[in-house]
Amino acid sequence: MEIKDLLKRNLMIMELKASNKMDVIDEISQKFFDEGIVESKEEFKQGLIKREEETSTALGEGIAMPHSKNDTVKEPAVLFAKKEEGLDYEALDGEKSYIFFSIAVPNGENNLHVETLAQLSKMILKEGFIDKLKEAKTPEDVYNVIDCYKENIKEEIEEDKEEKIKTDQKFIIGVTACPNGVAHTYMAQEALEKAGKINNVRVKIETNGSDGVKNRLTDEDIKNADAVIIAADKKVEMSRFDAKKLIQRPVSDGIRKSDELIKEAISGSFPIYYADNHEKESNTSYSEKTNLRSEIYKDLMNGVSHMLPFVIGGGILMAISFLFERFFGDSSIAFIFLNKIGISAFNFLIPVLAGYIAYSIADRPALMPGMVAGLLASEGAGFLGGLLGGFIAGLVVNTLKKVCRNMPKSLDSVKPMLIYPVFGLLITGVIMFFIVDPIFTGINNGLNSWLMNMGTTNKVLIGSLLGAMMAADMGGPINKAAYTFATGAFIGTNDGAFMAAVMAGGMVPPIAIALASTLFKNKFNENERKSALSNYLLGLSFITEGAIPFAAAKPQLIIPISVIGAGIAGGLTQLFNVSVPAPHGGVFVLPAMSSLNQAIFFILSFVIGSIVSAILLGIFKKKED
Repeated sequence: MEIKDLLKRNLMIMELKASNKMDVIDEISQKFFDEGIVESKEEFKQGLIKREEETSTALGEGIAMPHSKNDTVKEPAVLFAKKEEGLDYEALDGEKSYIFFSIAVPNGENNLHVETLAQLSKMILKEGFIDKLKEAKTPEDVYNVIDCYKENIKEEIEEDKEEKIKTDQKFIIGVTACPNGVAHTYMAQEALEKAGKINNVRVKIETNGSDGVKNRLTDEDIKNADAVIIAADKKVEMSRFDAKKLIQRPVSDGIRKSDELIKEAISGSFPIYYADNHEKESNTSYSEKTNLRSEIYKDLMNGVSHMLPFVIGGGILMAISFLFERFFGDSSIAFIFLNKIGISAFNFLIPVLAGYIAYSIADRPALMPGMVAGLLASEGAGFLGGLLGGFIAGLVVNTLKKVCRNMPKSLDSVKPMLIYPVFGLLITGVIMFFIVDPIFTGINNGLNSWLMNMGTTNKVLIGSLLGAMMAADMGGPINKAAYTFATGAFIGTNDGAFMAAVMAGGMVPPIAIALASTLFKNKFNENERKSALSNYLLGLSFITEGAIPFAAAKPQLIIPISVIGAGIAGGLTQLFNVSVPAPHGGVFVLPAMSSLNQAIFFILSFVIGSIVSAILLGIFKKKED
């Protein structure tokens, strides 16, 4: 079916009389009624209004698609309308809407005309399509614009069909995930998909980002896949890949070594992965090929990624509570309320960290023993004891799984319901109570005493090192190691000195890039300058990942220069004895600082570091076309 079969000349309004959203809906409904498409104008109008109440159908970029699937509709139809000066249709981008495609579909009309409407939707996304429709004066002009873009759409559809029927193409699936799920997750996805196109293989990548799982792999995808690539620094759902050829690497390899990973996946020269419930020799082979250091890092990052929301949410609310305490006293309801919520969140930090480290090692049966180990550690052994407790709980449950492997199948249901929780908790508890807690309580007390009595020179050196580490890989393992250390010190001593160093150091790379693009415009092309502007906000919010696109393009230049500025910023925070009251937030925690001097010196620290890096970028960066 052609688009013209749905969009008839008599269903075009070349200049709407309406001046607001409700008038547009009324005028469109009247036109559908006048042309015999709907039996009841009011019923169809209410259908359009109901759809708008769910979310605006104004997509932005000057286009709106009001639509309704309604009993009063006699036949599927599309109405075209335009408003030359535009009007406010509550568009998602806040701009005026000029072009309207209103769709009427009868209830019970399933999938009919969907392909035609899909073609129209694809045209709307094409560059220049809306601009040409704005210039249209007659229905014939509208048809000419549609015909012009229709051929391109058909060619794309045919190419897609040809792509799908290629039987000689390999099909590679994968999962990308990083602890924060902000930048690395999606960069790895894009890099792997791009490498797939270059190597003539079909690639589908599932992302486990901060907004949940996207582009989820289906059972059919997994069944048809020739190989699986897991580029992740945290726990992902692995059992579904049982008996598939599987490569497991850090998420950074998904970005930097995407071509290598795709080629390795095509070659098939790597072992088959079997879930724990399979007793296969290949399990041993697979485990031997897995780098122990990367496995430990993955387990640790799984704990850290689940802990971070408690750190950030609880820490910032606690910081805000101190602000209320300063102005209204410690008996004010605002202080008591916010402080109690923040402390409650903080009480979960070590149990959640330990629980999800254990979960990463031995799956769900280890979660409870791990959390209890963390709870025991929080009473004395502290952050380090909880971290170790998570690994102990995971290893204990893994050992129990191996011991129980030869039990009769009739007792399979007893393992997760009785053996793993009871014995896992008991053995982990014994180790924590009699060994870890006494040892690490002493270590923790000694570390706290050392940190509290550290001389200025040593503090400046450590602050510089922590700041530099934050910029070394901008969200990668070095960055996370520095942040985890500072978080542990923050929890153990309630002193935010080292947290100030990592926060200032992490803010420098994006701010420096934005500053350099402003001061040295001729060294950046137009696209770089536009991208760099957002780094002001990202940097001030302590989101180091804003600098990643620039670092990925020129790592040999951006990373060393960022490390220099970040190291200076971190060291200055210690020289000025700055302490931040929350483990996240950037400049948004400034009002909660203990004094105005603290806020001024913190700003001075990251500003000086950013200026140094920005000037170095201006000197050493070559002019871009």
